[in-house]
Amino acid sequence: MPETETFLIPKRRRHVPAARQRIRKALADWGITDELADDVTLSANELLTNAVTHCRVSCAQVKVTLTLREPYLFLEVQDPDRDRLPEPCDSGPDAESGRGLALVGLLAHGWGHAQLPHTKCVWARFMLTEEPERAGDVPAVL
Repeated sequence: MPETETFLIPKRRRHVPAARQRIRKALADWGITDELADDVTLSANELLTNAVTHCRVSCAQVKVTLTLREPYLFLEVQDPDRDRLPEPCDSGPDAESGRGLALVGLLAHGWGHAQLPHTKCVWARFMLTEEPERAGDVPAVL
């Protein structure tokens, strides 16, 4: 059975750092503390920033879901602006924004989006390189 962590944040930039911390904790609880944790956290930061910046629904909440389902870790970010889909853009070298989806594309083993009945979901999939140790698990002795 997959392990899942789901939470909501208000659609405000000031809540993105707290979401990153919550993601880090969930990953650590699953034994993921290496480069994969960095990649997932950075990707989450980009997807959350896009959601809180571009969602045109006032007083909205953004839903974050992490799912650990071998051999992948899935990150999903949902917001209620279902018709405003993400589009990667070509940012110039001096641009201060516009590289988030390209970055997610480099870090993840796949990403995309889906329109749901009342929301849109932007997702990223990460390959687990090895079985993460669960908190409290005793490592196998060879």
